[in-house]
Amino acid sequence: MDRLKAMQTFVRIVEANSYTKAAETLDLPRAALTATIKKLEAFLGTQLLQRTTRRLSLTPDGAVYFRQCLEILQAVEQAEGAFRGQAAGQPRGKLRVELPGTFGRLALMPHMGEFCRAYPEIELVVSLSERVRDLTEEGADCALRIGALQDSAMIGRQLGSMGFVTCASPAYLAAHGTPQVWSEIREHRGILHFSGLTGRPYDWDFMVDGSVVTTEVRSVISVNDAEASVSCALQGLGLAQTARYQVRPHLRSGALVEVLADTLPTPMPISLLYPQGRMSSPRLRVFADWLGALLRDDPDLQEKL
Repeated sequence: MDRLKAMQTFVRIVEANSYTKAAETLDLPRAALTATIKKLEAFLGTQLLQRTTRRLSLTPDGAVYFRQCLEILQAVEQAEGAFRGQAAGQPRGKLRVELPGTFGRLALMPHMGEFCRAYPEIELVVSLSERVRDLTEEGADCALRIGALQDSAMIGRQLGSMGFVTCASPAYLAAHGTPQVWSEIREHRGILHFSGLTGRPYDWDFMVDGSVVTTEVRSVISVNDAEASVSCALQGLGLAQTARYQVRPHLRSGALVEVLADTLPTPMPISLLYPQGRMSSPRLRVFADWLGALLRDDPDLQEKL
């Protein structure tokens, strides 16, 4: 058994989450992949993959082996890259990136062409989702996270911090008045944004004299999508707390009006998350540097924490 090819096959199956899809990309019969994994598991003396009715999943041993395979295959690629131009500043290969859905669509994807033109030998595979997924099981090289990091086994590199704004439409403010201090928020109608994962509404908080204070909001509608929250605000349904970058055009046009500009909501960190040792990859390094530079150019994504 060619162990390097077996590792490559195993990684491809995990990344595709399917024997059939992996076989198609490798241009091999599905049966050949099944046989390779059986031989590999027999050689290692442990089960790597288990199948449920809906998907493949890694066993605990499989997750460890998958991470190690990625590191080994990357080391091989780096060694070969020295003779294929990679060491001369031409990173190449596939880079799998996970982005938060709304932030990815509005703030990052409009600039992806710049990265692709600068690094034409890198093949980006971008997944946009609000669901926080396990990087090891999903086979991603990195993921952008907004808020406190939960993946303790991963390395986090903070690239910025997302500023927020409290706003409403002129029609709503004309009908209900404009809050002058943060404590008046509880007297207003609010558009709540709740977590699609936990179902819990996100707190409305403010920085007051160097401390964080939270307040209750009387909900008129609750949504689990940031773009839906902005849509509701534009329709005059209530006050909304949302990322400033997301409503900049509406604030400039007057379709939305910022309130409590002297008492801002607390910003949230923006971090790039990646497995231990992965930053040695030239393609991940240049992507991280490019992403960091992109965020640094946007003052609304560099709010002081």
